Amino acid sequence: MGWRLSGGLRLDELIRDLEARGEAFVIATVVRRQPPVSAHVGDRAVITADGRIYGWVGGGCAHDLILREARAVLASRRPRLLRIAPEANGEDIEEEARTVATMACPSRGELEVFLEPWVREPQLLIFGESPLAQALAVFGQVLGYEVTRLVQRMPSPEETSGIRLTPLEAMPAFSPNDELYVVVASMGHYDEEALAAALRTPARYIGLVASRRRAQALLNFLQQSGWSEADLGRIRAPAGLDLGAVTQEEIALAVMAEIMQERRRAMAERMVSLESTSPRARDPVCGMEVEVATARYHVEWGGQRFYFCCAHCRQAFLADPARYTPAVAQPERGQ
Repeated sequence: MGWRLSGGLRLDELIRDLEARGEAFVIATVVRRQPPVSAHVGDRAVITADGRIYGWVGGGCAHDLILREARAVLASRRPRLLRIAPEANGEDIEEEARTVATMACPSRGELEVFLEPWVREPQLLIFGESPLAQALAVFGQVLGYEVTRLVQRMPSPEETSGIRLTPLEAMPAFSPNDELYVVVASMGHYDEEALAAALRTPARYIGLVASRRRAQALLNFLQQSGWSEADLGRIRAPAGLDLGAVTQEEIALAVMAEIMQERRRAMAERMVSLESTSPRARDPVCGMEVEVATARYHVEWGGQRFYFCCAHCRQAFLADPARYTPAVAQPERGQ
C-alpha cells in the first residue's frame, strides 16, 4: 500500500531515502486489531532512530508503547511482535520476539503491531590475500556481513568467490558504518600499514592474525610510531577464540567466533544502556508505564510532576487529583 505523508512523500519513498542514506529505522505494521482502536490492519509507519514516526499505527494510548518497543528493536537488531491489550493489567510481559503490554485506554481495544528493524549490515574489513583471509571472507558472507578484502594484488574473477576486493591503496576512501569489524591477516606483508589504517577507523573490533611474538613486535613498532596505549589496547592479538584451531580455515572460524561474541556483547550493552537512559513513570490514572523523556502529557500538582500516556488520563487526573495522588508516578528506573 502506498501511504502518502505530508508534503506528498510516500512511505515507500521515505524508506528508500533512509536506506540510501544508511539511516537505521523500524517499519511498524498493524497485523491485528480488536475494536475500538483507531488503527486498522495493514496500517504502517516508519520510526526513525531519533524517535520520529511517519505514518499511522495507533493513537495516543499506543504511541508511547510502540515508540519504546521500536527503540528496543533497533538496539537488538531483531524483529518483534508487540501486543497491546487491556488484560496485561499494567505488567508488561517480555517473551522471545514478543512483548505484551497494557492498553490503558478507556476504549479497551486491542492491537498487535509487527516491528521490523532496518539497519545496515555489519561490515567486515579484511586485510590479506592468504587462504585464511579468503576463508574469513566466506564465513563473513554466510553470517550476513558486508565483506570487503583489501589486497595488494587483484586476483582474477575466478579467485574472488563473489567477495568484494579493493586495492590496498583505496583504503582512505573506505566508508565505515557504526558496526565495523577489522581483521589484519596479511601474514607479515603489510601488517604495520594495515594496523595503522585499522586504528584510524571507528572499528568495534580489530583483530591481528599473527604469532604472539610477531604480534608483540608489531605493537612495539606502533607504539614507537606514536600510537597510544589506548589505541594499542583496541587490537586483539592474536585474534580469535581459543578453539584449538590448527588449519587456516579453523583459525578463520575462531576469529569469526570472536567477532560474533563481540557483536552480541555490544548488542547486550545497547539494551542495558536503553533501559538505564530511559527513566519511566507510571501513569497514576491507568497504571501504564510512560517514558519520561518523550512523555507528551504531564502536569505539576502538589509539588510533584505526574506523567500520562494520553490526554484522556491527564484530563481525568485534573478533574480529581486527590483520587489519583497515592499512585506511584515518579520515575521508577534509570535514575
